[in-house]
Amino acid sequence: MPPTFAPPTAPSIPVHVVAEDGQEAFRAALPAAHAKWLEQTGFRAGLGELRLLPGEDGAIAGAVAGYGTPAARARGRFHLAAAAAALPEGTYHLRCDLPDDTRAEEALGWLLSGYAFDRYRAQSGATAALKAPAGVDAARLEAIAAGEVLTRDLINTPAADMGPEALEDAVFALAAQHGAEVGAVRGDALLAQNFPMIHAVGRAAAQAPRLLDMRWGDAGPRLTLVGKGVCFDTGGLNLKPASSMGLMKKDMGGAATVLGLAHMIMALGLPLRLRVLIPAVENSVSGASFRPQDILTSRKGLTVEINNTDAEGRLVLADALALADEEQSDCIISMATLTGAARVAVGPDIAPFYTGSDDAADAIARAAAAVADPVWRMPLHAPYEAMIEPGIADLDNAPKGGFAGSITAALFLRRFVSAAPAYLHFDIYGWQPTAAPARPKGGVGMGARAILEALPELLAL
Repeated sequence: MPPTFAPPTAPSIPVHVVAEDGQEAFRAALPAAHAKWLEQTGFRAGLGELRLLPGEDGAIAGAVAGYGTPAARARGRFHLAAAAAALPEGTYHLRCDLPDDTRAEEALGWLLSGYAFDRYRAQSGATAALKAPAGVDAARLEAIAAGEVLTRDLINTPAADMGPEALEDAVFALAAQHGAEVGAVRGDALLAQNFPMIHAVGRAAAQAPRLLDMRWGDAGPRLTLVGKGVCFDTGGLNLKPASSMGLMKKDMGGAATVLGLAHMIMALGLPLRLRVLIPAVENSVSGASFRPQDILTSRKGLTVEINNTDAEGRLVLADALALADEEQSDCIISMATLTGAARVAVGPDIAPFYTGSDDAADAIARAAAAVADPVWRMPLHAPYEAMIEPGIADLDNAPKGGFAGSITAALFLRRFVSAAPAYLHFDIYGWQPTAAPARPKGGVGMGARAILEALPELLAL
C-alpha cells in the first residue's frame, strides 16, 4: 500500500529532533530523569542517533533523534528516515523546529522509510507512522511517495513477471486509476504504423514489442514523457557478460520512473495535458535478432547503422521521440537507464541530464536542490556530433572508441526532437546499490521529484 501520514487526531508520541549544537539547551529543558537518561546512555545528538525516553509507567514517553551538524547533514538526505526505521511500531509526531527547506524532505523520507518490496517474501519497512508536520503539503507528499513506490515496485520485479506484457498491464492499471486514455501498438503492427526500430529491437523476444501511449488532461500546456521500457537486456547478439547482465531487469527504469512521475502529476490534478510514451521490448537473442552492421530506417526517416546491438535503448526511444515530436508539446522529457558512461561520470546517486535550454536547466537545478533530488547538467557538446555520423548511414548507434558515451547517446536522441520549446533527457541509473535512509537496496526513482517541482517553469518556457 502507498505510504500515508497518520490521522492528525490520532494519539501520538513526540520525537524531539536535536542538533549537536542544541543538545545542552535541550537537556536543560527536560525533566531531570530524562536529562540524566540521555547523559547515562551517551547521547550526543550525532546524526542518526536515537534514544527512547521512558515514562513512569514503563511506556515510551518520547524519543530523541540526533540531527548532527550541518556538515554531517550535507553528506546525505532523509536523515529522520533512519530514526523512523529504528522506532517501535506506533504513531509519532515531530516536536522540533526544522528549517522550512528540510521539513518536507524529512516528512517524505519518513513516508518512504515504510517501503519494502514484499512480492516474493513477507517483509516490511519502518512501522512507525508519522503525523504530517505543520507547514507541509501532506497530500502532495503522499502523492509523491505513492509515485515513488510504483517506480520501485516496477523496477524490483524480475523480468519473468515484468516483461512487455506486464509493463503494458501496469500502464493500463495506472490509466484506469486516474481516468486516462491508453492504447498500444503491438508486434508487426509496429511496422504498419511506422515504428521500425522498436520492432527491430524487440522482435527476437518471446513477448511482442509494443508502444504504449497514455493521455490524461484536456486543458493546459502539453507535457510528453518518454520512458525506455527495455524489460530485460541481454545485449542482443553483442551479448553482455554475466557481470553486466545481472541487473538488467532494471533496464526499464526509465519507463518505471516516468510512470511514477505520471502518477504524481495525475494524483495532484495538475493543470496540464499529459502524454506518456513507453516503447516496451525485451532485447533477446534468436534467429530474428537485429545484427551488427544492419542499417535501420527510423520513424523520422533517419538511417541508423547498428554497431552494437547492446545500444538498443536509444533506438526504441528514437521512434517514440519522433512520434512525440509530431505533436506540438511545450516540453518533452525522456528518461532512460541508457549508458554505463553516465554512472562512471556521476555515480549511482545523481541523475545526469541534458538540455539545450539554459532556462530549463536552471529550473531543474533549482528544483532539485529544493526537493533533495540530486541532478547534474551534462554538455551537449556540438563537436562530438561527428562521432555519431558513420558515413554509411545518417547515425551510428554506438560510436567506437568508448569516449563520451553518455553525451553521444544524448546527441543521438536530440536528432529526433526539433519542435518542442524544451527537450530534456535524463540518463538515470534507477538502482540503489547499498541501503540508505528511505532508500533500501533495489529500484529507486531518480529525477522525478525534481521534474515535478520544476514543471511550472518548464511548461512556461
